[in-house]
Amino acid sequence: MRYTPVFATLLGLGLLAQTPLALATQVQAKGSLVFCSEGSPAGFDTAQYTSATDNDAAEPIYNRLVEFERGSTVVKPALATHWEVSRDGLHYTFHLREGITFHSNKAFTPTRTFNADDVLFTFQRMLDKAHPFRQAYPTEFPYFVSMSLDKNIAKVEKLDAHTVRFTLNSIDAAFIQNMAMSFASILSAEYANQLLASGKPSDINQHPIGTGPFVFQRYQKDSQIRYQANKAYWDPSQVKVERLIFSINVDPSVRVQKLRKNECQVTLNPRPADLDALKQDLKLQVIEKPGFNLGYIAYNVQRAPFDQLQVRQAMDMAVNKPAIVNAVYQQAGQLAVGSMPPTQWSYDETLKDAGYNPQKARELLKAAGVKEGTEITLWAMPVQRPYNPNAKLMAEMLQADWGKVGFKVKIVSYEWGEYLKRTKDGEHDISLIGWTGDNGDPDNWLGTLYSCDAIGSNNYSMWCDADYDALVKKAKTVTDRVQRTALYQQAQQRLKQQVPITPIAHSTVNQPLSAKVEGFKVSPFGRNNFSGVSVD
Repeated sequence: MRYTPVFATLLGLGLLAQTPLALATQVQAKGSLVFCSEGSPAGFDTAQYTSATDNDAAEPIYNRLVEFERGSTVVKPALATHWEVSRDGLHYTFHLREGITFHSNKAFTPTRTFNADDVLFTFQRMLDKAHPFRQAYPTEFPYFVSMSLDKNIAKVEKLDAHTVRFTLNSIDAAFIQNMAMSFASILSAEYANQLLASGKPSDINQHPIGTGPFVFQRYQKDSQIRYQANKAYWDPSQVKVERLIFSINVDPSVRVQKLRKNECQVTLNPRPADLDALKQDLKLQVIEKPGFNLGYIAYNVQRAPFDQLQVRQAMDMAVNKPAIVNAVYQQAGQLAVGSMPPTQWSYDETLKDAGYNPQKARELLKAAGVKEGTEITLWAMPVQRPYNPNAKLMAEMLQADWGKVGFKVKIVSYEWGEYLKRTKDGEHDISLIGWTGDNGDPDNWLGTLYSCDAIGSNNYSMWCDADYDALVKKAKTVTDRVQRTALYQQAQQRLKQQVPITPIAHSTVNQPLSAKVEGFKVSPFGRNNFSGVSVD
């Protein structure tokens, strides 16, 4: 079996021979950084969750084998110093960094450093439904499943204490990018075994142990999360604050007030109406970046009358998208046509909207047998997201639009974690939702959001189309970008024709923070990462 070397050691070059004790003396963390977050995480076991709220809260705690450079889509070594890919593209061999220490808490102190056993535990728990830990603590792994990794990873092997090999059933052109995502955070097998023995396996979700730059201290739902600097972190340059605090505030106006009073130094998702004042405040800075996101309407095609294509076409035509973009996004939104942003390679520029046509919508609904006054529910998110700054206003405008074509629309909402859970279970008629890309690969949109495998995780339309699915699956097994682009563009055309969603807008990301904050990078994936960040 011949291998091609992919990456030599980059980050931490020259530190590999040093022990965690030696590294500890180099960490020069000082002061506190408070992040005004928008919601409470459901937990800290990243493999269970897909929302940015959950992943942001877990990010300080963990590392992965490979990670994205902050503010970039480029993958770099992390817990793996380098890796090789076999000539046939089916075997990935990772060489692990040595001397890495897991965190401690009141109930757990590690007796060994990170090794291949931790990698095996992390992935075998997701692969094997009969895994002892998964039996004791049953849970689902939505990302892992929606990207078909549960089917495509044939096995994970320990070649020695610091070498592991992943064998795939078929080529996955996005495999390395996928491995850099939050769900692939490496857990401690030793900690898991202790939790299993003590009958407390769910503590892996509420009392997390990782190798990351910050150690979890405590969490009070709807209030705060506290972390402490990891003094033994393997890359000391990434630990610059002694205390990291997430202050949880659902109300964007409260977050802005706290930022202005220096009660927090970083916040997120400001209301468009607040942007001008924030940009004029000399004590603040606002970083503006094009959004790698999409806000959209998801029709539950497994519920009548949305199981009929004519009905979905009518709903789509009845939406006055320009009016919604102007009112909801104001100066920070671009009208969306496709199922992913135009900045994603392989985006099909030839896609066209049906256009706003309530009269035609009424005709289609009549032909489909939908009666005047039919009651439907529209689910609206309770939180601001980068892809939708005001779901309540959007829902009210849609209520009016669909009312004009004969529907009686009831708006409902739930707490964010409950909202996601219920929509993944398909309890909604129509939901407002969206996505910020996770890894820069088209599959993260077209496979993760709309494939058959993604039903029950991120496919909120519950849509499964055999023709579409065949195109997306074939594209993952092709390494040539031109060929992949052609397949993905065919898939985009098919999705546009079948209307499981109505794309609304791509928003510009505006990141407000104190002028005293240094080193913060705006992630193209909508994540908030505090490695390498300091407060003057």
